[in-house]
Amino acid sequence: MTRHADHAPPARQEARHPGALLREHVLPGLNLSVSQAARDLVVTRQTLHRILAGNAAITTEMALRLEKFCGVSSQFWLDRQHQYELQRTKSDLASVLSRIPSRQLVDTVVRKMGASDAE
Repeated sequence: MTRHADHAPPARQEARHPGALLREHVLPGLNLSVSQAARDLVVTRQTLHRILAGNAAITTEMALRLEKFCGVSSQFWLDRQHQYELQRTKSDLASVLSRIPSRQLVDTVVRKMGASDAE
């Protein structure tokens, strides 16, 4: 059974690489070594080490492997990766973003797109 967790980290909390969650919670919670987890996930130990160190992203493929492996939804892992990347990129682009003018679409266009104006 797949467990769904809250998809977005608290707004004030800095997004962490999802590899930290694997390293600090999942592997200890399952009482597994990196080597055994890599074998179970059918990936190389080096691949898993890169994720655990925050040097490689959780891909859609890895998210599906993790869902099967520990029962936490693939969407959770992808959301965490996305939040991490978005926060880092937003920080990296801060000076550029400050020079881009803000323009607002009318609500009807936003609704037609299926987007929420609250996002």
